[in-house]
Amino acid sequence: MDLKVMMMLLPATYIVGSINFPIILFMMSGRPDPRDRFSGNAGVTNVYRQAGFWWAGIILLLDLGRAAALAWVALHLMPIHYVPWIGFTLILGNRFPCFHQFRGGKGVAGFLGFAAVISPLAAMLAAILWLGVGITRLPFMASLCMVAVLTAGIIIACGHHWIPITGAIITALFICANHRRNMMELFSKII
Repeated sequence: MDLKVMMMLLPATYIVGSINFPIILFMMSGRPDPRDRFSGNAGVTNVYRQAGFWWAGIILLLDLGRAAALAWVALHLMPIHYVPWIGFTLILGNRFPCFHQFRGGKGVAGFLGFAAVISPLAAMLAAILWLGVGITRLPFMASLCMVAVLTAGIIIACGHHWIPITGAIITALFICANHRRNMMELFSKII
């Protein structure tokens, strides 16, 4: 593998991931910053809570499209073993966007779009699972279940080699860590 390609693709992916569609579109439409209400993050679920189904759908399509495009580029420029690390960099940029005070979304939609190119079957199963678990009205639980399926799909598609396994698992753990507040609130209600 050409190390120069990877060294250029990683920071470029972070920068592309740092473009937060909810923040930009809300600002362009005169709406308040989506991070100022509800969960405080700029993700699809929070957009749905603030602006409704159509706005959330637009944001979801933009996040999925960007992630899928980056996965496609990575698959064509580097060996598949390294591609999950591009996904991690995308999610890192989405969570800590350099253009938006390092406060963004949690990365679930981006992970779905990224995984859809690498493992379409896993992405389809994960989306169905998200819908099924989403009925519980705990969207973060649905998201975490979806992330687990996507992680398994990426690992299977990229081969059982330590490099893609590590990249996929670190990405999944990072997304789970982004939901720690939700998990702590749920556990405090149970206890």
